[in-house]
Amino acid sequence: MILAHLATTFAHVPASLALYFEEAQVSFSVMGLWSNMGWLARCVVILLFIMSIWSLAVIIDRALYFSAARKQSREFAPKVAGALKDGRLDEAIKVADRSKKSHLAEVVTAGLQEFRSFGSGGTITEEQVESSKRALERSEAIVHAKLKRGLGGLATIGSTAPFIGLFGTVVGILNAFQQIATQKTSGIGAVAGGISEALVTTAFGLLVAIPAVMTFNYFTGKVEAFDVEMDNSSSELVDYFIKQSHR
Repeated sequence: MILAHLATTFAHVPASLALYFEEAQVSFSVMGLWSNMGWLARCVVILLFIMSIWSLAVIIDRALYFSAARKQSREFAPKVAGALKDGRLDEAIKVADRSKKSHLAEVVTAGLQEFRSFGSGGTITEEQVESSKRALERSEAIVHAKLKRGLGGLATIGSTAPFIGLFGTVVGILNAFQQIATQKTSGIGAVAGGISEALVTTAFGLLVAIPAVMTFNYFTGKVEAFDVEMDNSSSELVDYFIKQSHR
């Protein structure tokens, strides 16, 4: 009798499990996940999508800008050094003008133009050297701001995207508990939609934040390297002006 009762009991288990998972079945396609989301979670996903597009645009823009700056600066440096060595100041300015995207060219051009504005004849005064030095410093500040353009937004996206995704997670969990209260059941079928909504927003937030943080750190290192190059070029140019004044 006992064995017969157990056999009858376990005979209903597969059917119960099948019904259980059928109720819990949630489509993990893009449209399926989207249809399971509430309007607030959809707003979170749309916001994260906009942030990802903005982040991608900044990454592409800075990568192209830094690549062009590096390439043109490598071509510019030996040419302008040769022109200054031979005392051809006008030729050095023309070389700098042709390198529009070079960070070094923009800084050096400002110093050379200020130095030339005092006139090419006569003795080079200390005021002329100091004025050229201040022009170099102003140009460095301007170029530094150009190099950092967009990086503040990238840092903001990298730091806030996980919290926005976490907000979507909280909304999804609340939605799951609301479904439990509405359906008067604690089965997984009652909470599967809310849990999937929560996990999607969390994953999307991390997907947006991780590349933004990595590229921000990478570009920040590039900007620091460019700053060192501009400082060195400015210092060398000031030394050149001082040597010219002692001749």
